[in-house]
Amino acid sequence: MNKVKVLFVCLGNICRSPLAAATFKHKIKNNGMASWIEVDSCGTSDYHIGDTADPRTLANASRNGIAIDHCVRQLSNQDLENFDFIIAMDKSNHQNILRLSNARNFEYKIRMMRDFDPVAKGGEVPDPYHGNEKGFQEVFEILDRSTTNFIAFLQKECGER
Repeated sequence: MNKVKVLFVCLGNICRSPLAAATFKHKIKNNGMASWIEVDSCGTSDYHIGDTADPRTLANASRNGIAIDHCVRQLSNQDLENFDFIIAMDKSNHQNILRLSNARNFEYKIRMMRDFDPVAKGGEVPDPYHGNEKGFQEVFEILDRSTTNFIAFLQKECGER
């Protein structure tokens, strides 16, 4: 049986998308869904390829009981073919994804993270990079809510496997 493949995308792949992926992985493991869902994250830019997540992201994740094992990579055309759900953190990165040469074939896979946020459906996940711990915690709380609802969506759409 094929796994459902989910890719979280932000700009540099050091703050939002690795935290989204790690939070999501933590939840699917606790919900017994890890055997049928594959998770990854990447960035639309090449600024940090090969790096780990931002130290503030790692610290925030740890404070919230989330482990991050991550190496930054950049989005590729192949990702659009390989993943079932491509989840952008904001409108700018959503547009960057759509600029890939093969994006027109896969637009149906590309969604916004906050489409699953019950508090601010359709909004953007703010980039905490230039902020302080409060901003990182705000992002965690957004991702925590949004990934919970995304899991419920996957259970409904894809069923237990």
